Formats: sequence, structure tokens, C-alpha cells
Amino acid sequence: MNPTDHPGGHNTLTGIMLKIVSVAVFVAMSSCIKAAGTVPAGQIVFFRSFFAIFPIVVFLAFQGKLGTAFSTKRPLNHIARGVVGVCAMGLGFFALIRLPLPEAITLNYAQPLLVVVFSSIFLGEAIRVYRWSAVAVGLVGVLVISWPELTLLGSGAALGDQEVLGVIAALVAAAISAVAMLLVRNLVQSEPTATIVLWFSVTASVLALLSLPFGWQALTPVQAG
Repeated sequence: MNPTDHPGGHNTLTGIMLKIVSVAVFVAMSSCIKAAGTVPAGQIVFFRSFFAIFPIVVFLAFQGKLGTAFSTKRPLNHIARGVVGVCAMGLGFFALIRLPLPEAITLNYAQPLLVVVFSSIFLGEAIRVYRWSAVAVGLVGVLVISWPELTLLGSGAALGDQEVLGVIAALVAAAISAVAMLLVRNLVQSEPTATIVLWFSVTASVLALLSLPFGWQALTPVQAG
């Protein structure tokens, strides 16, 4: 049966296409961050979140929903999602600065694998055997990529090795990001997508500003561009 022949099939295909586009945008963003050099992770989180607010506002204004976009009956859920998301984003950028770009992006793909695991554990979702098999193969791949750095943890110089710190940060970021995805799945049951994104961007911008005393740096024209 063609996926579009049953209810929800069109939405499934749309979701797949949007995911492909989001991955392409993520890779482009990661490439720009990597090219910018050693900018503090908190500073990157702020600029990534703050400047995301403007296209969201324009989109909402175009739809005539700007006046109600920030209205919600679940502010604490949005804030919790923001805190978790900022932690994941900050650690992800921390890893990206310290790892080769292909390795950082590959380790980030542990996140959807962990979403499957956490969905089964915390949401009680039924996961079929073939999906568990795919998750197992994927996690083995992540372990293979990270193993050379993780074996250095037994040495005294491990915490001084930037790539070791990067791998640890990337894996922790993937786990926290998976939790954030579960929070988003809960929010979408009652909240518009634009409201979720707007709340997150504002919350992340405010939280990222808290890192300002810990050493933001002046950006060069190349980094700012």
C-alpha cells in the first residue's frame, strides 16, 4: 500500500521531507559555527536563539497570529523545555568547537536513537524488534566513533584532551536533547508549533545571557558574518 493511501500517510511524508530539510539546515549551521572558530558556547547559543526570534515574529505577523503567539496555559512546561534545550545546545556547541565537523555531526545522530529508547522507557511506547535492531546498530556505530577518545579517560591527561571533552559533551548533549524532544512531543499535543519555537527562542536567549560574565568575546568581521 502506498503511504499516501491511508490516513496520515501524507503527513508522514511531509514530516520526512521536513526532517531532511532540518538536517540540511543543521549541517549548514554547524559548518558556519565551526568556521567561526573558538567562540564561547554560551555566546553561540545566544546568537543562534536571539536572531531566530525575528523570522518567527515575521512569520506570525504574516499569519495574523502575532498577538496570541506568546499566549499559553503551560508556561512552566515551556520553560522546562527551554532549560533542557539550552543545556543540550550549549554542550553540542561546546563539542562542535572541539571536534572535527564530521565527527561532531555523526555523534549528534545518537539523539534520535536515544529518543526511541527514552520513548519506550518513559512513555511506554511499543517499539518493534526491527527498530530495536536499528537502534542497536546505530549505537554501536556511535561507540566505534567515540571509542578512541573514551579510552583516554583512564589516563591522567584525559580531561586536558579537548577531543575527549568534545566527545563526552556530544554524547551528553545527545541524551539531553532526546529528553528535550520528549518534552516537545508533550507540548505539541496542546500548543501551536510557532508558540513552542517562540517560547524556546526567548527562553534560550535569556538563559544564554547568564553566560556573559564567563567570558564572551568580541567577534571579528568573519565570525560575525
